[in-house]
Amino acid sequence: MTSSKYKLSYETWASALVTLFVLLPTVPALMLVNFEWFDLRSLLLAELLLMFAGLPVLLAWLSSIRRSLRVLNEDTRRIRQLDFSACNSSGSLIRELDDLHRQHDAMRGSLRAQNQALEEAQEKLASLVENGLLLSSERDKHRLLQHILLQGKRISNADAATLYLMTDHDSLRFTLRSKADHLPDIELPLHDPQTGAPNERHVSTYVALRRETVIIDDVYRDTRFDLSGTRRFDEESGYRTVSMLCIPLIARGGEVLGVLQFMNALDPACREVTSFSRQSLRFVEALASQSAVALENHNLIDSQTALIDSMIEILAGAIDAKSAYTGGHCARVPELAMMLAEKACEADEGPLADFRFETDDQWREFRIGAWLHDCGKITTPEHIVDKATKLETVYNRIHEIRMRFEVLLRDAMIERLEALATGESPEAVEARYAETAARLTEEFDFVAECNIGSEQMAPERIGRLQRIAEQGWTRHFDDRLGISHEEAARLEAFPTVALPAFERLLADKAEHLMPHTATKALDPKYGFKMSVPEHQFNFGELYNLSINRGTLTAEERFKVNEHIVQTIVMLENLPFPKNLQRVPEYAGTHHETLLGTGYPRKLGPEQLSIPARIMAIADIFEALTACDRPYKEAKPLSESLRILARLRDRGHIDADLFRLFLTCGLHSAYGERHLRPEQLDQVDVASLLQPQVTSAE
Repeated sequence: MTSSKYKLSYETWASALVTLFVLLPTVPALMLVNFEWFDLRSLLLAELLLMFAGLPVLLAWLSSIRRSLRVLNEDTRRIRQLDFSACNSSGSLIRELDDLHRQHDAMRGSLRAQNQALEEAQEKLASLVENGLLLSSERDKHRLLQHILLQGKRISNADAATLYLMTDHDSLRFTLRSKADHLPDIELPLHDPQTGAPNERHVSTYVALRRETVIIDDVYRDTRFDLSGTRRFDEESGYRTVSMLCIPLIARGGEVLGVLQFMNALDPACREVTSFSRQSLRFVEALASQSAVALENHNLIDSQTALIDSMIEILAGAIDAKSAYTGGHCARVPELAMMLAEKACEADEGPLADFRFETDDQWREFRIGAWLHDCGKITTPEHIVDKATKLETVYNRIHEIRMRFEVLLRDAMIERLEALATGESPEAVEARYAETAARLTEEFDFVAECNIGSEQMAPERIGRLQRIAEQGWTRHFDDRLGISHEEAARLEAFPTVALPAFERLLADKAEHLMPHTATKALDPKYGFKMSVPEHQFNFGELYNLSINRGTLTAEERFKVNEHIVQTIVMLENLPFPKNLQRVPEYAGTHHETLLGTGYPRKLGPEQLSIPARIMAIADIFEALTACDRPYKEAKPLSESLRILARLRDRGHIDADLFRLFLTCGLHSAYGERHLRPEQLDQVDVASLLQPQVTSAE
């Protein structure tokens, strides 16, 4: 464009043209005065020629004005449509129009810059909105940290970024970098370990301590901080750090969670390293604030999750600790169940091919269900769980029975002495006494043997117990003294007996029957289908000694089985979140069978999920191989698996899961961890895989 000093103003151009057209007609008149020899016709012709000669100049001037105005109008239309792509206009020979063109070009450039800045701000604002949504929905902590770092790097136009997180011991730890280089395994203490003075030498610790943002324009010229580590990293990696931006991650309560550090701001136009923009600082700080809230929420969720999981494990440990004989059951069953579930999820063919735990939540849900599978045992009296003999309650009542035999033997001694004193034949007296003593000894041995519960009680054994029980002894002391207020109140319903009183050697008394207290097992809303005994407990001595198999009465067995009822009631009344809704199912179905004969709800195969079937196998196998039960010896591995195979043949447990259990060697892996060496015998897996024809129970 021609310099404006060579251009004429609009007034100059207009004056020149007006003068031209005003003076042109006077020229022929002057010529007529001075040149008489010109005739009139020639003068008129000359005037017309001069006028026509000036007309193109006028038209060119008007055309220039029109062209300039058209260019300005078109450019204005483009600007109105936010189109700033037009080049600078060519200007005009008229100074005012040329100035207007230059001002218009300047305005377009300014609007272009402002619009670009606005678009960048809108983009960053949109990024912040998107970032907020992503931060609130991301549940994986590593991905959350990656997103925070990379989003901050993008908003700040940085070339590289580093994330430090606070540790539990007052230091900053290198946690993540945007570049795939080695992450230093060091921590920066916030305070001097000896003096406790704040460590503000490093820019990251300074930012964390002061809770303020720091911008460094040139790392190699800055003298405020010790940046030797950055420079040393540059030497080792070949990277050149110039500018730096450090922002603290501050939670809502003011706690510093970490520090975001960005290196080398890049110019958006030329991608050259420059200083960090103060204009974009607000957006990066907003991102840091969002990220701190999201990270704090994530930490709180992680802490609550860890707390809940720990409390569940503590509860399971407390249940095991109630009994010295079942310690570890609530921990071993989840371990075994998880092992089998992992193998089932890996199956890519056969009936288990479609089974998967797709998410971490599903795995956690199953694990919690496994840990809580016996939580109802917390309501089961430990003397029942630990009942090793038939007469055992809180203590073994065989000692009371023995004392009665002692009383009978002492009565026999007294009768012997009295008979001798009255002059009876010593031979007859001694023979009678010897026979009585031998009989009492044999009878007590038999009663004590029945108390062990190792042999099945055939009808003739029960008949002998009843005959022994018919013997009597005399009680001279009140049996309602020295008892608790509660027991005394209960015994008021029964008549007292005048002393001295005749007592049977083995008694089933009315006061041995304990009535039912309120139980959820009787609540129809839970759908339990268990046969409930008439009484809660029956402590009758003859009744307990006559138990056909094992050491538990029907009432005690129901009480033990009721633990699963309590488990279901407890868990179904807990407000589990949506991702843990199936915990009661996983915990409460391990005593069900595929035949529909299990308890407490007699569920059928269509109601038992694969995780529930896994739980059943894990619980049975652990119980069979456990070496800490008072009522049985630890079974060898081969025998335990044969029992499981029989349960499979009868349809109690899932055949496909049992096959997987064997073929993957889970029995051996578990046995090496938890069984005694003498239990680890040879197992014929091939024979166990072949089902045997048997009748269903």
